[in-house]
Amino acid sequence: MGCFGLLNLPLRAPMLNVLFGVAVVMGHQWSMAQIQFMHSRSISLELLFVVEGVQLLAVLVICTMPDLLMRRLSLVMASSRVMTLLVTLLMVIVLGIYLLRLNLLSDLLILASALLLARLDLVRLGVMTAPRRSLLLLGFVLVAGIGLGHCLPHPLGAVVAPGPRVV
Repeated sequence: MGCFGLLNLPLRAPMLNVLFGVAVVMGHQWSMAQIQFMHSRSISLELLFVVEGVQLLAVLVICTMPDLLMRRLSLVMASSRVMTLLVTLLMVIVLGIYLLRLNLLSDLLILASALLLARLDLVRLGVMTAPRRSLLLLGFVLVAGIGLGHCLPHPLGAVVAPGPRVV
């Protein structure tokens, strides 16, 4: 696929645009959360962004490489019963922690749905055959959308900021 094919991709795969829109909204939500966490001091801002980035990377890898991930996981679980119990316990604990924080789970579910729909669109077109290539493309779309969303102005900025004075 040439350069024209990559530029034409958002027109042929509309779910890629949906993924970009979800990433922009998520980036804007993170920038608004940044203002909230600067005032509360309950958790450091750096730790919040590291946790959000790790979650984003985990969802990206799980949604773009499910066959490779499940093959490796099944090999680990088939090695012994102890490993099966440990992997199952780890998954139950992690999912239980996410279920305790439902607003976090809803963001991840929306992101995972958008990623899977974009990947399905790319597979339908026959563009993405290699998992690493799709990981790079979808990761670039997510990071670009989050970066753009982070640069958007705060919605209350116009209300809080003083306007020009008329004398």
